[in-house]
Amino acid sequence: MNDKEYSTKTLLKRFLPYYKSHKGVLFTDLFCASLTTLCELVLPMIIRYLTDTGMNDIASLSIAIVGRLSLLYLALRCIDCLANYYMADMGHVMGAAMETDMRRDAYAHLQKLSNTYYNNTKVGQIMGRITNDLFDVTEFAHHCPEEFFIAAVKAIISFIILSTVNFWLTLIIFIIVPVMAVVCIKLNRRSRKAFAKQRVQIGELNASLEDSLLGQKVVKAFTNEDTEIAKFEKGNLKFYDIKKETYKYMATFQTATRAFDGLMYLMIVFFGGIFLIKGIISAGDLVAYVMYVTTLIATIRRIIEFAEQFQRGLTGIERFLQIMDADIDIFDEPDAIELSDVAGEISFEDVSFEYPDDHNVVFSHLNLIVHKGEKLAIVGPSGGGKTTLCNLIPRFYDIDSGSIKIDGQDIRRFTLKSLRKNIGIVQQDVYLFSGTVMENILYGNPDASRQDAIDAAKKAGADDFITELKDGYDTYVGERGVKLSGGQKQRISIARVFLKNPPIMILDEATSALDNESEFAVAQSLNKLSEGRTTITIAHRLSSIKNSDRILVLTDKGITEEGTHDELMALKGIYYDFYTMADRLK
Repeated sequence: MNDKEYSTKTLLKRFLPYYKSHKGVLFTDLFCASLTTLCELVLPMIIRYLTDTGMNDIASLSIAIVGRLSLLYLALRCIDCLANYYMADMGHVMGAAMETDMRRDAYAHLQKLSNTYYNNTKVGQIMGRITNDLFDVTEFAHHCPEEFFIAAVKAIISFIILSTVNFWLTLIIFIIVPVMAVVCIKLNRRSRKAFAKQRVQIGELNASLEDSLLGQKVVKAFTNEDTEIAKFEKGNLKFYDIKKETYKYMATFQTATRAFDGLMYLMIVFFGGIFLIKGIISAGDLVAYVMYVTTLIATIRRIIEFAEQFQRGLTGIERFLQIMDADIDIFDEPDAIELSDVAGEISFEDVSFEYPDDHNVVFSHLNLIVHKGEKLAIVGPSGGGKTTLCNLIPRFYDIDSGSIKIDGQDIRRFTLKSLRKNIGIVQQDVYLFSGTVMENILYGNPDASRQDAIDAAKKAGADDFITELKDGYDTYVGERGVKLSGGQKQRISIARVFLKNPPIMILDEATSALDNESEFAVAQSLNKLSEGRTTITIAHRLSSIKNSDRILVLTDKGITEEGTHDELMALKGIYYDFYTMADRLK
């Protein structure tokens, strides 16, 4: 996981392009914000005029003048209400649209990341970054330009108006603002670090919770409920401590701003009182000063209240960028071409590979040719590289040196999509998506018809048990297919590959986790599936590969034995030991 830290300037620079497709709404929102600000700024001038006129020349203050001022203010208030409605509605819609755009981009980027990224990143952390962390972006995207725009307009116009009334009192009041800004910025930096810790910890909590709930059968089987509760409580308390730290910084920030509020009012009372006594300002001027400063302080308070939201938004953007900046290790070359009309010959030429995260060397100068339409089986001890070898063909990982070719062309010449489209994989650990049986089969080819999916299920030997389910092909399989047996899930996964109809097949211990009856049914389906295709089978149950065209024994030293079942048995080497050991264990 990329935990790079970004400056506020960088975060805002990377975030601004998301306004591009919504700039019409943004500018309209800011225009409405200026209208609401106008209404607030005109009121003190109306009150100032009424106060000075009433105290100095009450006779000149007629009902007509009061009426016109009231109508003016009523019109401004109507405009204010309409503008505020637009800001509250379309402003938030704009923020939600930007959040949606960012979540789309994050998910699309996640699809491009390699297995190495997922091997080193907790799913709970990823989920937190593209869900919870982006919730705050809606408010941030809407309020950030709005609040700062309103604050800037009020500060500038208030300064201009008040300077025309009394420059020195205005200067005394406004000199406090930059000092207040410096203090607030420093306190905000601390708050942001605390919010970042909070986000990381909630991701850890999500990951822990997901792990525990998905493994709840194991938890119950080993009666480790108390252990899991203790583990969760430890993470929960750590989150509580981080939140305490966050609120401490918030309290310091709010107290500091309240102190500056009081200081501004104190300046008005002290210097305003002295200027009033000396006749430098009028009573109406002083009232206007109080109202403008109150408006200014109310704006500052809004920014203070927004400060927490601002920090949450920046933290969400930062964690979003940490996903977007995660390196794409495996990608299409600029001149990549589509792989089509595959015959099915696969060759490994002087291939060396080590895992990029732990630098565990798996292959060194490996050479292998799998002929067109050949049924090749790979056996060997755990850790010998059987699954890794198969993962290199669809480029789940990229090799360090040498080349892997299909029909004589390096697989890196082909687009990833076309390469993987021509390879079917059936694994031991079947993954079914939450949905219906039909939806899971159609995953092999979303453009296929329902009848095509049923035909694929028949070829996989799955149609009989599917039709006996409560809702047949429309039966909900539960999360990860929990409502089905291992054999049923495996046959659905085989049907999925039948529907895909690829020229190259990889069977990764597809029957090793099944009982004998299920194994026999699945084995029949796999035999049908492999007909006319280049098939690579990884097997622990050696009885299932006796009829393979060729068998390889792969160890940490490379390919140590090669031949048919009979040839390898006659050799009385590693394969012979594996096979006879399996017989003894029956």
